[in-house]
Amino acid sequence: MSPPCHTSALLLVFMALAVVGAEQSEERSCDVIGDESSESQMERALLKKLEPLSHMRFNVTVDKGKTENYVYHFRVCREVNSTLHDFGGLVQIDRQNGKTTVIGRINETQVFNGSDWIMLIYKGGDSYGRHCSGEKRRAVIMISCKRGVTASSFSIISEEREKEQECFYLFEMDSSVACPAENSHLSVGSILLITFVSLIAVYIIGGFLYQRLVVGAKGMEQIPHFAFWQDLGNLVADGCDFVCRSKPRNTPAAYRGVGDDQLGEESEERDDHLLPM
Repeated sequence: MSPPCHTSALLLVFMALAVVGAEQSEERSCDVIGDESSESQMERALLKKLEPLSHMRFNVTVDKGKTENYVYHFRVCREVNSTLHDFGGLVQIDRQNGKTTVIGRINETQVFNGSDWIMLIYKGGDSYGRHCSGEKRRAVIMISCKRGVTASSFSIISEEREKEQECFYLFEMDSSVACPAENSHLSVGSILLITFVSLIAVYIIGGFLYQRLVVGAKGMEQIPHFAFWQDLGNLVADGCDFVCRSKPRNTPAAYRGVGDDQLGEESEERDDHLLPM
């Protein structure tokens, strides 16, 4: 084979491998029940909100002796085993015989929410045998709000299969994606106070740098508009003295020291007559 033909063949092989790899890497996502045109904005928003969990895998084991010994595998809006192309979003594996049962499929998804929870429902699972009139299984996953946790505490709560219809598996887990957005608790007064303090800080720091670096001031003169603030402080002190003083300034004090003028003149009376003659 000539070199040009050999190069062309290698390019074709690489392109084929790239196409196969792209197809395998592209995973199916949740498809809400009904036509695409009938999907509500709320459903699309909830599926978008669940995207951070789509790359995670969750497992839980149920061991009740010989009667029930299962492992449940769950993924959010992704297939548990993408190589099978069975749309299985939650599957059950019997640990005794290795049998795999699809509990719910992502191509039959329902999703809705409340104030602090999201409920994800996978329908269209494998059919029941002798239970629930042989209807198809479905998985209900309750995702509760827990801030600071991406995902945790995945567990199975119960399996309702004693009814004639509408049987289901119930699971729960915690995640911050189910939490409502936190609103700012700052009041208008707080915002105005923060703005005022910020402006004061900019004024002081900027004025200080200007006085020091541009004007070349030293000491207290580095304070912006130092003379103005000094005069203002004196005015405030005078005003406080005028308003808060309870007595006029010229009123004499209630107690005054005794001066020499209050002692009077020395008495002229003598005691010479008391001396012995």
